[in-house]
Parts: sequence; C-alpha cells; structure tokens
Amino acid sequence: MDLKEIQNLIKFVANSGVAEVKLEMDDIKITIRTTIEGTATETTYVQQMPAHSQQAMPIQNVAPVATVVETPVVVENKYITIKSPIIGTFYRKPTPDKPMFVEVGTTIAKGDVLCVIEAMKLFNEIESEVSGKIVKILVDDMSPVEFDQPLFLVDPS
Repeated sequence: MDLKEIQNLIKFVANSGVAEVKLEMDDIKITIRTTIEGTATETTYVQQMPAHSQQAMPIQNVAPVATVVETPVVVENKYITIKSPIIGTFYRKPTPDKPMFVEVGTTIAKGDVLCVIEAMKLFNEIESEVSGKIVKILVDDMSPVEFDQPLFLVDPS
C-alpha cells in the first residue's frame, strides 16, 4: 500500500462518518480513529510489521484528518497558498545535478511539478492545482516540512 492509497483511505474514512477503522495486511497495520461529531481531532497511525518480529513498529503518525486540505487556500490578499499534502523533506530539484523545478517569477500551469517531498523513502512530486506565477517560495531546499505547511505563494492573475 503506497502513501497515496493511505491518503485516499484517510479521506474516505473521514467522510464516511465511522468512528474507527482498522486494516491489517501482511506487512502493514493501519488504524484510523475519527469522531462522528467532528469535535475532536482525528488520528491515523500507520505501522509496518517487520519481517523478523510480530510486534508493530510505528512508521508515521499522519496529521489529523480533520484538517486535510489538498486544494490551495486563498490567503487574505490576492495570492494562493500551496501547502504540503504530507510530512517529509522538501526538495526544490529532482536530483542534485538538475535545475530547480520553479523559481520566483516562474509561470506555472495546473499540473506542473513544483517540488518533491520525500516521505518514508518515497519521493512524491507535488503538482500545482492552479495556474499563475510563483511569487514566493516559503521553504528552503532540503528542509523538513509538516502536513499543511505553506510551501509557495502563487499569483493567479
């Protein structure tokens, strides 16, 4: 099960209204707890089962599902903030010897790759969901990022 499938499962469970879902496969165990009322934060735990042991070892504590937002959010001014959909390490270029994906002033289209975030040894391309011009890059290259952390400001005009 890859990270995208886990994220989709989290969204599905959050929208379904169930209180708890447990999923166990050969090498992974996932527990998603939510609230019906939506008053408490929702927590998801992903654990990978090591081949040599029967005990679970935590791999990642995924951010609260209640705050999952994959669409860009408009800040109080005219710029759109593109946020990190996952926890990981932010990279501005695909490999050290390649050029940056985007710079300040770069015109982007919907679907353009803006950066890469490494999570659990997987490199996830982060694509733009809007068209516009990069106004500000809010994170330094090779920095750790949190879920829902602002990465870029985009002028959609």
